[in-house]
Amino acid sequence: MRDLGVGFRYLLKGQRWVARHGRHYGFGLVPGLLTLVLYVAALVALAVWGEDFVGWSTPFADDWSNPWLGLFRGFLTAVLFALGLLLAVVTFTAVTLLIGQPFYENLSEKVDRDVSPDGTAPESGLPLWRELWISARDSLRVLLRALVWAVLLFALGFIPVVGQTVVPVIGFFVTGFFLTEELVAVALQRRDVDLRARLALLRGRRTLVWGFGTPLGLAFLVPFVAVFLMPGAVAGATLLARELLGEEISEGGTAEAAQEENAAS
Repeated sequence: MRDLGVGFRYLLKGQRWVARHGRHYGFGLVPGLLTLVLYVAALVALAVWGEDFVGWSTPFADDWSNPWLGLFRGFLTAVLFALGLLLAVVTFTAVTLLIGQPFYENLSEKVDRDVSPDGTAPESGLPLWRELWISARDSLRVLLRALVWAVLLFALGFIPVVGQTVVPVIGFFVTGFFLTEELVAVALQRRDVDLRARLALLRGRRTLVWGFGTPLGLAFLVPFVAVFLMPGAVAGATLLARELLGEEISEGGTAEAAQEENAAS
C-alpha cells in the first residue's frame, strides 16, 4: 500500500515542477487546448445529431407505439452520449500526447536533466516522424485494450448493486492504469522501452501506478481540468518512469529553475 502514496507524490511533484518552470508549462498547455476544442466540437455534434443517428440506425422500431418508442430511443441516445464521453476521457491523453509530441518530448527531457544527478537525459535518436508513428501505433493498441475493458465494465454495470458500487470503482482504477501508461510512454519511449515492456513494468507495480493515475483520472473528469494538469502530469510521469526503472532522482534538481529566474530578472 505504500506505493499508492508514492505514486500520488510523483503526481504532485510533477505539478510542482511545472509551477517552478513557467515557460515549459505555458508551451505544454497548447496541445491540450487544441485537443479540447476538437473534443468539445465532437461531443456537441453527438448531442445535436445523436438522436437522429439512433433513429436512423433502429428502423425496426419505427412502428412501435408510444411510450416504448421514445423510451427505447431515448435510452440508446443516452447510452451513445455516455459512451462518447467515456471514449473522450480515455482517449484525451493519447490524442493530446500525439498532437503535442514535440512539446511533451522536450518537457520530459527537461525534467530528466533537472533531476538526474549528472544532468543528462536519454535521447531516442529517432526522427520526429518515426517517434510520431510509434506513439500513434502504441496509442491505438492501448486504446483497443481500454475499449475491451470499457465494454466489459459497461456490461457488468447492469448487475444490481455491484454494478452501481463495485464496477465504477474498478473502472476508475482501470482508467488510471491506462492513463499512466500513456503518460510514462513519453519518457520510456526515449529509453527504447517498447509497449510490451512498458505494460510489464506497470503491472509489476500496480499500486504505484494506481496512486499516480487514479486521482489524475478523477481530476480529468472535471471539465477543462485535464488541459491545465497535462504538463504537470507529463513531468510527474517522467519521475515515475525513473522510479520504475530504478534510476536515481535528485531531489535538489532546481538548477534550471534558478537559471530561468536569473534570465527573467
